[in-house]
Amino acid sequence: MLLRRFSVAGLLALAFVIPFVSADDEPKKRNPFTDPPAEKKTAPNKPADQPAKDGEKDEEKDAAVARVATITLTGDFDEAPAAEALFGPPSENLRTKLARIAKAAKDDKIKALLLHFKGIEVGFGKLNELKVALAAFKKTGKKLYAYAEELSTKDYLLALQCDQVILPESGGLSIFGLRAEVTYYKNTLELLRVKADVLKIGDYKSAVEPYLADKMSDANREQIGSLLDDNYDREIVDTMIKARPERKWTPEAVKTVIDQGPFTAKKAKELGLVDRLAYEDQLPGIIAKELMLPEVKLVADYGKVKGAEADFSNPFKLLEALSGPKKAKETKDPKIAVIYVVGGIASGKGGVNPLMGGSTVGSETIVEAIQDADKNETVKAIVLRIDSPGGSALASDMIWRALMVCKKPVVASMGDVAASGGYYIAMAGKKIFAEPGTVTGSIGVFGLKFVIGGLEEWGGMKTEVVSRGKNSGINSMTFPWTDSERAAMTLTVEDIYAQFIDKALLGRKAAGKTMTREELVKLAGGRVWSGRQAKANGLVDELGTLDDAIAHAKKLAGVPDDEKLEIKEYPKASSFLDKLSEGGLPFGLNLNLPGVTKALRMATPLLATQREPVKMLMPFVIEWK
Repeated sequence: MLLRRFSVAGLLALAFVIPFVSADDEPKKRNPFTDPPAEKKTAPNKPADQPAKDGEKDEEKDAAVARVATITLTGDFDEAPAAEALFGPPSENLRTKLARIAKAAKDDKIKALLLHFKGIEVGFGKLNELKVALAAFKKTGKKLYAYAEELSTKDYLLALQCDQVILPESGGLSIFGLRAEVTYYKNTLELLRVKADVLKIGDYKSAVEPYLADKMSDANREQIGSLLDDNYDREIVDTMIKARPERKWTPEAVKTVIDQGPFTAKKAKELGLVDRLAYEDQLPGIIAKELMLPEVKLVADYGKVKGAEADFSNPFKLLEALSGPKKAKETKDPKIAVIYVVGGIASGKGGVNPLMGGSTVGSETIVEAIQDADKNETVKAIVLRIDSPGGSALASDMIWRALMVCKKPVVASMGDVAASGGYYIAMAGKKIFAEPGTVTGSIGVFGLKFVIGGLEEWGGMKTEVVSRGKNSGINSMTFPWTDSERAAMTLTVEDIYAQFIDKALLGRKAAGKTMTREELVKLAGGRVWSGRQAKANGLVDELGTLDDAIAHAKKLAGVPDDEKLEIKEYPKASSFLDKLSEGGLPFGLNLNLPGVTKALRMATPLLATQREPVKMLMPFVIEWK
């Protein structure tokens, strides 16, 4: 069975990997088929009365030195379960980073934590998760230090949770406010002779606006301005005031300082934005003096899991590495299932986008995860962790239904984004938790298809039609909707929007929120809200982290507070060979070209749901800068 499994996918993977490994560059290794087993060398036992050698004395001395954990924070922290790397250490996600911080807090050998910032790229939801983790670390009484050569705004907001923020003299602080950019493609589509045929409900449902206009509508500008005000005042200004109480800053004073940015390290120090100027090699001495210790040892990459090395001389070992780690036997201990919905929502299995490296989440995959968790007798409750702008209306409804018929208690937890289809699936939760800066709401629906008939004509193509049925061209990409087709699609969009409103009311009633249809409609129409605004308006129930949602799910399951539960994560991460066998790529091309990446990022959820013309998608893609 093993050989049959790898007969196609395994040979493909070997053909891809092995040409990059030269036998001349590697030391000769044992041939498992012809060479005898290598003899194991055992060191003789050291007599009890034998004196320690100089090297052993050094090791004993080193073990006595106080340790400072170092963790690097960089890039985007994915919410989904971390996939095993083909070779080397496994990838890290947000929960992995949080676990490493928590481990340092509990480790008696660790006296302090040093964070190295190298440009984090997260939304305000994940930023809050990290803030809470650092606050919990500080409660242990251990010191927390932040170091970077250059701090971005998001870096700085997190670094402010530390006891000291340190920059080198030549470094800088790039904080200069908050900016949202929305790019419009109407003129580009006209140049390409492509037309977006659109139906939408709600003034704020502007996901399609960039394809129809060359400037921002008043409604879209209003909702983006509202989000900016909330995040600027609460996430940036308030954070700076609370972190620097000795400055006695007012909101107006902080905004005046921000308006002067960016800053050199020296200027930032003068303004009291950072605490110290020093180079990286000086950090051990600074921390030792701060902790009143003679010496400290920095533990690089504290808590990071190391990957196994691949043995290219043994084909079976290589195939084993490509197929991922062996599945651990599941315990019979009680568990909370955490199901991650990360990326645009589409029908099918979902997977990696080959152009961008981003991913879509498939309704089939999530429904199977929900059903598996529901059948698993050791699972006591389910937490749905959402980081999605939505996507297909049909796929979102399939996930919602699976949650509604689930017999286990369900709690929804929102990350950076849980809007439109992302909000739709959250409605099935007994309670909805959002981060304060989560982008959520966007209760609305639209229909869209791209018409490329003009492009075909420009390229010399001509399409003739033979049809039966008045509305046979609804899914045609060559021709726009006829009046009859548009009327039929309008009725479909209106009906699905009504379902969205009805199910949102049903969810709010189940959560104990009294809301009339008229009140909800005023909050809908595609309008997006921050987590704080959604809580004030009754669209979510609590502001809190994923751990807060897990704690509430535990309570709903009737599990005592002092009883620990295992976390079972869904969906399981696919191995290299799994992705090949599913017909996908285990990696993206990541075309980092100016303008191209932005356009592809905006189009990805639309392209992933092109077979389903009715969509629930967040009204825009914002770049917070």
